[in-house]
Amino acid sequence: MSMCKEIIYVHEPTDLQCGQAVLAMITGVKVNEVCDELGNERETNLSEMRTFLTGHGIFFDSRRREAYSKKDLPIYCVLSLETPRCWHWSLYAKGTFYDPEHGVMDDFPVCNRKYYWEIKAE
Repeated sequence: MSMCKEIIYVHEPTDLQCGQAVLAMITGVKVNEVCDELGNERETNLSEMRTFLTGHGIFFDSRRREAYSKKDLPIYCVLSLETPRCWHWSLYAKGTFYDPEHGVMDDFPVCNRKYYWEIKAE
């Protein structure tokens, strides 16, 4: 399997499934199937994100990088954002933010610190 050619937005089914929603958007796998494969219906961690993506044949650069603005981001990446409520997973693809909680956006949702891990579409 590889990354979806066209990202289709997925809203997180629960407040604790932003990571699963991001993985679903990247792979095209349904959120409930992502949960089943991870064995986890709650918060995901970096190790689970990496294992899921590489298990689906998607390159995931394990180097965490900080972003200060949109121009710092590669074409595709998984984002970890410190929002006012919590740490939160999100997706950036080709200039658009696909945030499981806030929707499709042109810029970051409100957050303090921003980290990313590059993913390759090939």
